Amino acid sequence: MRGLWTLFYSFLTIMCLQLFIPVSSLYAKSNSDEIKKNVLLITIDTLRADRLSCYSKEHLHTPNIDSLAERGVLFSRAFAHTSTTLPSHTNILCGTTPLYHGIHDNYNFVLSKEFLTLAEHLKAFGYSTGAFIGGFPLDSRFGLDQGFDIYDDDFGKKSEGEIRAEFVVDKALAWLKLKESPWFLWIHCYDPHDPYTPPDPFRNQYEKVPYNGEVAYVDTVLKTLFSYLEKNDLYKNTLVIFTGDHGEALGQHGEMTHGYFAYNEVMWIPLIIYSPGVAKGRVDQYVSHVDIFPSVCDILNIEKPSFLQGRSLLPVMKGKKLPEKIIYYESLHPFYSKGWAPLCGFIEKKEKFIDSPIPELYDLENDFGELNNLIKEKKLDDYRMQLEKIEKNQSNPKAVKPGKTVDQEALEKLRSLGYISNPDLSAKDIFGPEDDIKTLLPYWTKANWAIKLYEDKKMSLDSTMESLKEVLSDTEKIDIAYKGLAALYREKGRARDAIEVLKAGIENHPSSYEILLDLVKYLSEAGQYQDVIILCKDFHLVQMDFEPHVWDMLGFAYLRTGDLEKAQKSFEKALSIDDEDASVLNNCGHLYLSIYNKTKELSHHKKAIDFFKRSIEQDPNYVPAYDGLGIAYLIARDLDKSIYYWEKTIELFPSHAESVYNLSRAYLTKGNKQKALTLLTQYIQTYSHLLSPKNLERFNELIKKCKD
Repeated sequence: MRGLWTLFYSFLTIMCLQLFIPVSSLYAKSNSDEIKKNVLLITIDTLRADRLSCYSKEHLHTPNIDSLAERGVLFSRAFAHTSTTLPSHTNILCGTTPLYHGIHDNYNFVLSKEFLTLAEHLKAFGYSTGAFIGGFPLDSRFGLDQGFDIYDDDFGKKSEGEIRAEFVVDKALAWLKLKESPWFLWIHCYDPHDPYTPPDPFRNQYEKVPYNGEVAYVDTVLKTLFSYLEKNDLYKNTLVIFTGDHGEALGQHGEMTHGYFAYNEVMWIPLIIYSPGVAKGRVDQYVSHVDIFPSVCDILNIEKPSFLQGRSLLPVMKGKKLPEKIIYYESLHPFYSKGWAPLCGFIEKKEKFIDSPIPELYDLENDFGELNNLIKEKKLDDYRMQLEKIEKNQSNPKAVKPGKTVDQEALEKLRSLGYISNPDLSAKDIFGPEDDIKTLLPYWTKANWAIKLYEDKKMSLDSTMESLKEVLSDTEKIDIAYKGLAALYREKGRARDAIEVLKAGIENHPSSYEILLDLVKYLSEAGQYQDVIILCKDFHLVQMDFEPHVWDMLGFAYLRTGDLEKAQKSFEKALSIDDEDASVLNNCGHLYLSIYNKTKELSHHKKAIDFFKRSIEQDPNYVPAYDGLGIAYLIARDLDKSIYYWEKTIELFPSHAESVYNLSRAYLTKGNKQKALTLLTQYIQTYSHLLSPKNLERFNELIKKCKD
């Protein structure tokens, strides 16, 4: 087992390696006289097998997917190798496990171009290839677009990283209608993924179990696709593979969604294969995702690449018996995102071994729900030795680190989908029971649930704070508890307490960009600019190279402390990452105003105005940029323009004290005492509680001048 840990920790994000295979050896076998079958691959994200009525009648009716099962072969015991989207689809399209291709999580991994994908393999045989993607974890930046003529992953800038199944299928059919055989079409529907928000009428029909509503919705959408195949007589010449990338826990074993444990509610997936000329049926043998690639090759009668780690399922589809094969699996999102102990294991002869600091063993023949841990009755060392052997046999000896995939857009979209990892985690050599997912997930769930209840206004602020404090009193390993508690302290106006919580958080989670970002923000809001500078010097996380916010706040700290040269460098770094960020552009405007005040060179004043205006172009409601233009034109002694921009500022933000004060002074300077007095008096009547004693005194002095 220690060999596996060595593999994980010898480099932080492992693999993505070279694969060079002579073309002649790959493509030697094909019959040019044979009519080539089309290939349709349908993957449904986060789909539990037992939510399809062809697998179980208990939950809902899925007539359209059932219709495919009636035509084809249903595999009752098919398993994923991973519990998250990108690795699972890589397993399918590359025909190898993560031990070989190196994609272990949805974040900070990209498939090396040297790997051969199913799309590339079929393209070499003259296939048109198209992919239509419903979820951001499969964005082309992660490498699975290799070999596709079209890879439609257009989520749009305003999208949160998901496209409804009906739009994915419509785009796929539009492409298909223009194609002649042979073609390979991959359709990916993301809808069953959390959060579960099925459209009407499924929202109302499945109000109590919205996950089921998502599945029912996708089933209805697929009717359009299957009807097209039927009406155009395509079933007679199209191989159809239907599967899920992984399942969903829905509270079983204490897991609400997926990506943590590797129990069967997540790893057991549906698999239906329809092949023209092969009788419908049911197969109860244990199979897995890596068997899909070689099965396609066998059914199409083309050569199978030598690196494939699965086996063809065509013989068993025709009624033959295949020898039992070991199925490796892993769930490493907690390791890469939180630094918890890795989890991996294997299924062999209907026994399932789960290796972690608290190991588990289940008899799947009699305990498919994995309720009775049998490991104490067995020799643990034997199972760990077998796992080390599997790890050695399935790993690629030429492994190299994958390329970075973090950028601002990826961070934001993965964060919106609930996927955040910290790829700079300090590797541990030894994990104990305190690091086990089974130990830590209940605390993470408690913290996450408390925050969600508060956001939904179902728990009071004080009760939420108490829950988060309880979590942190029991363990320091739950990063979201620090972030959540600090946010609540800040909301209560206790900025000092919020900062202290985040300092403890960054000490225990030194690679947490989320905690670092909040700590820099809170220190900046508190005016502790030297602390911001020191913090950013002490920490340099990989996300900082792909997101402008820390550099923006660091530049602002340098600006406030008078180091204009370092401020300029920090803002330039932020702009190099995102030159359309309204905050960065606004702060650059203030930087050049400061440089102008120091040098009196008009070019710097012009640059300041240009930056403020660019900020407003990016966000027409960005208040600080309007205020900045008011100041810039005041410096240029253009009171009319100053008044225009300050009026715009308070139109957008009526309680903006500085703009109200400056606008009143401008009116007073122009001799319009009554307008200045009215503005000041109305502000005092409405917002005096927001003013510090010092600012209240300033306002009253100005009111006195207006009256005089």
